[in-house]
Amino acid sequence: MAKEVVFESFYGYAEINGVWGWIVLGGVVLASAITVAYSARFLWGSFATKYRQTDDDDARVAVKPTTFHGAPDAVFLAAPAALAVLTLVFAMAPGPVQHLVEPFAALFAPVAPDVEPTYLALWHGLTPVLGLSVLAWVLGAALFWLHGRITDPQRVVPAVLDAERIYRYSIRSLDDFAVWTTSKTQRGSLGWYLFIIVAVATAVPAGVIALTGHTVPEHVIFAEQPMQVVLAAVIIAGGLGAVWAPKRFMAVLMVSLCGWGIAGIFALQGAPDLALTLLLVESIVLVVFVLALRTLPAGIWTQNPTRFRMGRALLGAGFGAIIMVAAAIAMDSRTAEPISVEFPWMSYEIGHGANIVNVTLVDIRVWDTFGEITVLAAAATGVASLIFVKRRDVQRRALHEVPTGSVGRVLSDKVLSPRQAKEVQVARSFATVAREAWLVAGRTLAPEHRSIIFEVVTRLMFHAIILLSVYLLLAGHNTPGGGFAGGLLAGLAFLLRYLAGGRYELEAAIPFSAGALMGWGLAVACFTGVLPLIFGGHAFQSFIVDFDLPIFGEHHLVSSVLFDVGVYLVVVGLIVDVLRSLGSEIDVRSEQEHRAGQQGHSIHSQTSLGVAR
Repeated sequence: MAKEVVFESFYGYAEINGVWGWIVLGGVVLASAITVAYSARFLWGSFATKYRQTDDDDARVAVKPTTFHGAPDAVFLAAPAALAVLTLVFAMAPGPVQHLVEPFAALFAPVAPDVEPTYLALWHGLTPVLGLSVLAWVLGAALFWLHGRITDPQRVVPAVLDAERIYRYSIRSLDDFAVWTTSKTQRGSLGWYLFIIVAVATAVPAGVIALTGHTVPEHVIFAEQPMQVVLAAVIIAGGLGAVWAPKRFMAVLMVSLCGWGIAGIFALQGAPDLALTLLLVESIVLVVFVLALRTLPAGIWTQNPTRFRMGRALLGAGFGAIIMVAAAIAMDSRTAEPISVEFPWMSYEIGHGANIVNVTLVDIRVWDTFGEITVLAAAATGVASLIFVKRRDVQRRALHEVPTGSVGRVLSDKVLSPRQAKEVQVARSFATVAREAWLVAGRTLAPEHRSIIFEVVTRLMFHAIILLSVYLLLAGHNTPGGGFAGGLLAGLAFLLRYLAGGRYELEAAIPFSAGALMGWGLAVACFTGVLPLIFGGHAFQSFIVDFDLPIFGEHHLVSSVLFDVGVYLVVVGLIVDVLRSLGSEIDVRSEQEHRAGQQGHSIHSQTSLGVAR
């Protein structure tokens, strides 16, 4: 029945398109005949009794087909039996299948206005299509009956033209090429991997632009005001400084300088949300980079020859130029009106917010944002999995098991001489603070690791930064801000407390599991999406609630703000998890290595003293 539907469609196509249509129809019928032939060959090879000639006489010996070792069970037979029964049922009564395929078939225009749409039925009468179906069966049966005579000419074909050998040779060659490519590219060097990725991302767009003949638009505005030129000079200086930086910390600082300059460009272009977010991201990434650099050997930065740095710098400049050219060509080649034209009125009238960026994130394109915060949670889990050996909660309990009064057993990055140890012991005697102190650095950090500037700034700014982050969260629907920017700012506040007081201060600042924060954030975001379904709306549909307060007056509460709260929690959990992974966990390992080194040094000293005695 399915084949006859195909025949009928191509028959109508052939009546309209002439010779080429009939050629196509003949190819379809021949392909169906070959399907009949090899299907019959499979059935004969699997179930038929074959005969072979004996060497002694002309008698033939029956060779029965191979059978199962035991009858198959009902589970094994269930799938083919169900398909066979459905095939017979729907052949006799194809109405349900017709009902299923009609909406899809209606999407396509008919081959001609006067051609009636095909309906499914086992019998359409004595039609040319029925004759084509019979012809396919007859040709297929003939090919099966003559399969021996067809096989003999195939043996005469030279081995070079053997399709099976050609296929196996091509697959073997492809495997050899894959092994060679893998040996040349998978070297275990992150710098080499990045080089390949950026090189391909540069060469492919450049080749497409060259082959298609696109050119850069004639009217290109390089700068609209002098401040943009200044910021561009800062960005270029940061890029060049990162290439020739003598220290890796300076290189990271120069990269962050580029990000801060781009944030300034966004601010000048009237995008305060992007500028604020990028400024916060660059500030956090700078500290995370510095924390991660502590685990790398100090000599890595000086091992790369200058010529490699220059090549990478040229590749980076080429990649930036190609992306800039591709973006300019894409913008100049636009023919349809961009969808962002509709965003202003949609944000204000449908999303009930004056901040287009925030309403887009939490309402118009909320599914994208939900996917992004899920990726953030997965990324934090991946970072923690790379750093932590034990579970987070076990590690947090271990942090609290160290006596905070034992200042002599906390951080120290080198083995001190007896004189230095005496000086540190005297200094620590003046560094004790009351157990009720808000900032615990005085009783958890050694004096040589404390920063009075950080401690004073933390005491002055922490609560103000937290309040400002909450303000950005709640006010972001109508003014610059939102859950992402607010979460980043709150993360900066906890980052400040970690830098001022170490891992104990971080645990005192937020005594919650980072995984729980991210989990609750995702749960709140999911609840925001499911809640409208209960009241007959769509997933993530926004609702507005108007209410009056005695002192504050009228207020408009949009339900999408609750989704922003989920984003806020996920971002805070992400930053805290990264701080505990790249900060606290590495601190613990450094202390353990230092204590092990001190014990080894003490044992070595006692052994040497015993030998001397």
